Amino acid sequence: MPMTRRLLPRSLAGQMALLIAIALFAAQALNFAIAIRDRAQYRLAQATRPAITRIVDALERERAGGRPLAPDRGRVRRVAVNPIPPGLERRNEVAEELRGQLNELGIRVGRIDTGIRATSDDENRGRRRPGSVLVIAIEQPGNGWLTINAPWIRADRKLVAALVFQTLILYVVILLPVMWIVRRISKPLRSLAGAARDFQPGDGATPLEERGPSDVRAVIAAYNALSLRVNAMLDEKDRMLGAIGHDLRTPLAALRVRIESVEEDDDRNRMADTIDEMNRTLDDILSLARLGRPSEPPTDVDLSALIDAVVDDFRELDHEVDFEEAPRLKMHLRPSLMRRAIRNLLENAVKYGGGAQVRLLPGERTVAIEVADRGPGIPSDKLAAVFAPFTRLETSRNRETGGIGLGLALARAIVNDAGGDIALANREGGGLTATISLPRG
Repeated sequence: MPMTRRLLPRSLAGQMALLIAIALFAAQALNFAIAIRDRAQYRLAQATRPAITRIVDALERERAGGRPLAPDRGRVRRVAVNPIPPGLERRNEVAEELRGQLNELGIRVGRIDTGIRATSDDENRGRRRPGSVLVIAIEQPGNGWLTINAPWIRADRKLVAALVFQTLILYVVILLPVMWIVRRISKPLRSLAGAARDFQPGDGATPLEERGPSDVRAVIAAYNALSLRVNAMLDEKDRMLGAIGHDLRTPLAALRVRIESVEEDDDRNRMADTIDEMNRTLDDILSLARLGRPSEPPTDVDLSALIDAVVDDFRELDHEVDFEEAPRLKMHLRPSLMRRAIRNLLENAVKYGGGAQVRLLPGERTVAIEVADRGPGIPSDKLAAVFAPFTRLETSRNRETGGIGLGLALARAIVNDAGGDIALANREGGGLTATISLPRG
């Protein structure tokens, strides 16, 4: 079944062409069968009707006292034994037809035998090509055999050639115009599919031209209206997020000023840490919500230098982060967002593993960024779940380490936006490896 699906065309034009070709073939096959049957009936009539007429006439003349039938003269001859040798081709349908016609005329006969032989040289005179003769032998019990020769039309190759030529003409006359029409119909559909596939909110793309049949134009119009509604909703969401961010940061800034009046250093530091955590959480939530419409355009960057810069930021904070030297690698992406995704992975490795080892592995089609640690790892059944927003594993992550379960979710969303993906895997000997895979080119 999968092999059959691979052989079938996938495009609308291809499937329509295949359907019409099959329908034409079936119709022509039926037409061919009917023509062959009619030809066979005509050949049977040509062989039996004149033979029956001559046999009846000869028998009536013989009964009326005319000259008896002889074995060596006349079209209808009487012989003592069956004159048809065993090696000739038999035509049982001719024998059955002759028996039926003789029974209708009330003439009792015994066996009826037939055989087809090639025409002799004398019989071929005046003909363009040699033909065939049908020899008919009818037994009259107690009175020998009646024999007569009738012309036999072989299968006509011209008929087959004519039917094949007719089929080809039908394919040209019907299939080509239908293919042209279907391609005209499918062209706006292909444009619609491309626009839907490349749709980017807020990219300012012009609406698709409504063309094609009315049904196709209705679909394109619905898509244009939908894209406008999506952009309007996203604009409203961005305005709402901006207002939420402003309304939340203002009281947080006021709280940060007020805690300076707290005399106890420990209390003041805990309050400041809480406010900082709230600010980071707010940044993560807003970044994740706005990722569908990033304000930063993709640019060409040196991925190796970008990773090295992020690693240097952690080293300056005295974290044990190693980065294997890698050659320059030009990539087209959003540098700030990719920097944040790598930083989120490094933060997890540093928090839960005490350090990280980073590698850049260029491939022919993809580029891999590995961030490995020697922390507690993640249970195998939780590796996919940790990418869900606000998911935290209590056995290895607690409030003291910070975060509310948005780091991995934000990192995956950023990498997905760049056309890649993130995978997690436990390391042999303990720890976790997070791998970012990005397409090249």
